Amino acid sequence: MKALTFSSFGNSDVLEYIEIPNPQLKNAEILVEMKAIGLNFADVYRRKGNYHLKGNPPFIAGYEGAGIVVDANNNPEFKVGDRVAFADAPFANAELVAVNINHVLPLPEAISFEVAASILLQGLTAHYLATDSHKTQKGETVLIHAVAGGVGQFLTQISKLLGTKVIGLTSSSEKAKVALEQGADHVLLYNEDWKSELFKINPKGVDVVYDSIGNTLATSFEVTKECGQVVFFGMAGGDPEPVDPRMLMDGSKTLTGGDLWSYLNSKEERIKRANQLFDWIIEGKITLLPPTTFKLSEGKLAHDYLESRKSTGKIILIP
Repeated sequence: MKALTFSSFGNSDVLEYIEIPNPQLKNAEILVEMKAIGLNFADVYRRKGNYHLKGNPPFIAGYEGAGIVVDANNNPEFKVGDRVAFADAPFANAELVAVNINHVLPLPEAISFEVAASILLQGLTAHYLATDSHKTQKGETVLIHAVAGGVGQFLTQISKLLGTKVIGLTSSSEKAKVALEQGADHVLLYNEDWKSELFKINPKGVDVVYDSIGNTLATSFEVTKECGQVVFFGMAGGDPEPVDPRMLMDGSKTLTGGDLWSYLNSKEERIKRANQLFDWIIEGKITLLPPTTFKLSEGKLAHDYLESRKSTGKIILIP
């Protein structure tokens, strides 16, 4: 089979599209012929050598995608031709992927391979943030950093579904337009005096801030109201400053960390959460921007485009 690989760490020049042996299936695995693969910043971090990575050189990144079962490997709940997807199985950047049956998500006919590869990691992240990390209540006001990014767009739509007012933060007027189209009530720009603008909208501050930037954490607490919460789930802008427990006590504020893998902890949880997303899409309650598509053989171009931060929708790879 062909796969997008790298044998050393570095910029996108280390990526190679090469022929490698097909996966050897273990007992609880099925073989999936990939039809669409999601590209994520974690794959860039893996390529650079600063994120967890499975296997040996040549390394294969990717954890998210959708395709068709080509070998059920005597696992009775699957058959050849089944449409499936996954959000947390390694070595996805290949024509064929061995997937543990506990990680397989049945794919409804109404959900295309491209949509599945576009929504699972980012959509499931937004889902747990709004329903577990913070138990969203109708009438709340939420602030979403990087609101025009993949997680930000889904988190906006899910928060609106749950009855909140959404304030977004982003870096440009073009991205602000995207966020408003996704349902945000207000979008503020990082390069302006956004804190002052936020307090004009909500004088007491917001109920919850979703912070995926990291070095903005102190500011996130400044705009959180008494008894409010900050959910910290990423460090796209760098490590945060240490948090002073006295500040938390004085304002009765809460800091919560978030990581998707804490919630995708069983086959049943994966399927339940994915089906909720699929239902919302089928019912038209969540919409997706069309993904930017590259051939798997064009992996270098896809990585470069992702790192340029010019994209506002999902980037997917097609074998």
